[in-house]
Amino acid sequence: MKGSELNMKNSRRKGAALVLAITAMAIIGLEMHVLSSGSNIMLFQSDRAYLEACKRNLITSGLAWAKRNIRNNSTETFEKSTELSAGRLNIKDSSLIVTISIPTNKEPQAQINVSCSRSRRTLKSDEKYQIRL
Repeated sequence: MKGSELNMKNSRRKGAALVLAITAMAIIGLEMHVLSSGSNIMLFQSDRAYLEACKRNLITSGLAWAKRNIRNNSTETFEKSTELSAGRLNIKDSSLIVTISIPTNKEPQAQINVSCSRSRRTLKSDEKYQIRL
């Protein structure tokens, strides 16, 4: 009788250890899920910040180019869409298109179209800016 009681205690201990191991694995899995969703949010936010910075840099470059052409009276660039190279800014998958217009009796304007991408996200901007000389 004593031998069967001893086997029962050992099997209960092994069963309890197995339940503890399974519970610990479930808790670790849950923690990994929470941490991975947090890292996905951080990745999205960093991509968004990168795209916003690229957009600002492209717009600033386009405005500087437009201002220089207006000051130099480069009329061949007026009222035409000009695609500028963004390669020197080291921004991959981006485009910058500038159209300079000078309405009568008004300050010159620059229409700047910007597009930049990172992974599956694309940020586009299409705005007019007054050029003050």
